[in-house]
Parts: sequence; structure tokens; C-alpha cells
Amino acid sequence: MSTPETSGLLAERLLHLTRRLHRAQKRHMEPLGITPAQSRLLRTVAHGDQPPRMADLARRLEVVPRAVTTLVDALEAHGSVRRVPDPSNRRVVRVELTDTGRATLRALREARRSAAEDILAPLSERQREALGELLDALSGAPDHRC
Repeated sequence: MSTPETSGLLAERLLHLTRRLHRAQKRHMEPLGITPAQSRLLRTVAHGDQPPRMADLARRLEVVPRAVTTLVDALEAHGSVRRVPDPSNRRVVRVELTDTGRATLRALREARRSAAEDILAPLSERQREALGELLDALSGAPDHRC
């Protein structure tokens, strides 16, 4: 049985590892000129049948609409997304990926893989498989929020 001290230490180690992974990803993404928040928005835009509305992006990203506007402005200047009118309601603005955005997403996926490899380098293949199983078990666990 796990003690509160053990659980607390595990939580601290997981948070430390998460921060290391975020730093590694940021380092690998820097040459692309994309921030982690912009990367997340690009991935969100890429998923779905049709370009999302700005309000949908804010909801999915769990941010205020103004934050989405700032992210879209930066990604539009980067050439990765463009605003397009909704065909059924001209007051609604949708955000779609450009060819540059799709290429940037591919480069971001590679940057994320490289960052993960930096973190996982000390592990053997067997240890990586075991870690994957543990992460799957934790990811499928119910979310007990306070």
C-alpha cells in the first residue's frame, strides 16, 4: 500500500519530469519560431472535419477568446493559419491551416519526438515499454479532482 509520503514524492518526480520535457520541447521548437501555446493551437486547428471557429478554439484550449485572437494573430503573421469566413454565417470566423502550417506541424512533431528522445535516452527498450504501460494505466485512470 502506498503511503502519503510515497505518493507525494511520486507526484514531485512526475512534475519535475514534466517540466524537463516542456523545457526540452521548447528548446527543440525555438528554431521553428513557434511557442508551445502556438503549437497547441496549431494541433487543435488540425484536428476536426472543418476549420474551427475562434470560440471553439477558446473552449478547446480552455482560454479566454482574447488569448486565441493573440495566438491566431501571431500564427497568421507566421503564415501558418488564415482566418476564413464561415460559409453559412458571415459573422463567424473560422481558422484553417495553410500549407506552411501543415509543414510547421510536421516539424513540430519531429521536435516533440526529439525532445522525448532526449528525456528517454537513458532507458532501454524494455524500460520504455514498461513506462508506456504505466503511462497508459495512469492515463486511463479516473480523474479525481479536488
